[in-house]
Amino acid sequence: MTTTRFHRLSLLVLACAAALAVGYGAPAHAQVAVMVNGEPITNFDIEQRGKLNTLTTHKPAVRQQIIDELIDEKVKIKEAKKFGVDPTTSDIDASFAQMSGRMRLTPDQLTKSLESQGIRTDTLRARIRAEMVWGSLVRGRFKESLQVGEKEVAAAVVEVKGDGTQDAQSFEYKMQPVVLVVPRGSPPSATELRLKDAETLRARVNTCDEANSFFKAMQNAAIREPVSKTSADLPAVLRDVLDKTPIGHLTPPEITKQGVEMVALCERKPTTIDTPKKKEIRDKMFAEKYDAKSKAYLAEVRKAAMIEYR
Repeated sequence: MTTTRFHRLSLLVLACAAALAVGYGAPAHAQVAVMVNGEPITNFDIEQRGKLNTLTTHKPAVRQQIIDELIDEKVKIKEAKKFGVDPTTSDIDASFAQMSGRMRLTPDQLTKSLESQGIRTDTLRARIRAEMVWGSLVRGRFKESLQVGEKEVAAAVVEVKGDGTQDAQSFEYKMQPVVLVVPRGSPPSATELRLKDAETLRARVNTCDEANSFFKAMQNAAIREPVSKTSADLPAVLRDVLDKTPIGHLTPPEITKQGVEMVALCERKPTTIDTPKKKEIRDKMFAEKYDAKSKAYLAEVRKAAMIEYR
């Protein structure tokens, strides 16, 4: 047998061995279940996503639904790359950290929580990646058709109200957030003391100038730069608090991670920029347009994908 023939035979044997490993010799969870545009979805991927979905929805995972979800993500990512939409690792890390924060956890704590359920963080990161690229792609490609016009919003407001009356009055608030710092790990008594300090200051402060003077002179306290928000920008609970707070005074204290926080209300004036009801309707109309466009676009790219079940 010549050296060339022996080399070719060796390559053939290695190729057959690799094929057997993928199809038969590998553990069941590592076997390929679906190929999407040449990329594999393994039983392990399906198992992991099933655990994640069960954890987040509190409902039993249905295998075919999980497979469809993973197929959708594969085609979304491929389509996004065609248009240069490809988030970096730092982008995904930032989104992961934001998700952790909403759950009042650090990224490390969220990682450990997932691992305790037998879920790798890569499973969640993969879902985050797909959501990021698809949202950016749909909003970028169909920006014009997704816009919601003011006439559309006004007509919807009238329809909701039924009698054509105007929405409730909207205000623009000029505020300065303030904080009495309570170091992490401090005993409850430290927080109680800071709450008493806050109530004392609320009784003394009558203007934002006074608030600046007091808080800038205090140790372990800070007052931030003024910010302006409209009623539409704020949750209903905070709007209610600000509407009940006299101009120049401090809102009731709230315990946060930083310590005891309040807001100095410097100004409150009527505005026609937006109203909470208009913003709610505008957001709903945009979401409906986005959802319809997203589904149609996904159906289009999925139809063109090469999907092979094993």
